[in-house]
Amino acid sequence: MPADRLRAYRRGHRSEWMAALALLVKGYRIVARRFRTKLGEIDLVARRGDLVVIVEVKARPTLAEAMDAIGWASQCRIEAAADLWLARQPDHSRLSIRFDMVAVLPRRWPVHVENIFQGRN
Repeated sequence: MPADRLRAYRRGHRSEWMAALALLVKGYRIVARRFRTKLGEIDLVARRGDLVVIVEVKARPTLAEAMDAIGWASQCRIEAAADLWLARQPDHSRLSIRFDMVAVLPRRWPVHVENIFQGRN
């Protein structure tokens, strides 16, 4: 693996770990990490009661850049993967779903942004 890709891979893992820690502190339980399907990938799936939070983690210099990094195509892939994850849950009929983002910014605690985009449902 080239050095640039390895650095990006490690940065991604570190950012996801920090995001998961920030969500745990807020009372969420992490139920899946890097959930991959042919349709897309979910960085983190967190749960608090009947609320399932599909979390996209972005490591960027600013919050605005992190928010801008989730485009329409990304939203579609995340939502398709979320539909598959939800369909595999035995209690899926009573679950609510929300799409959030955690921005990992330099030298600060991760920023949790709720409802970064609305799903079709």
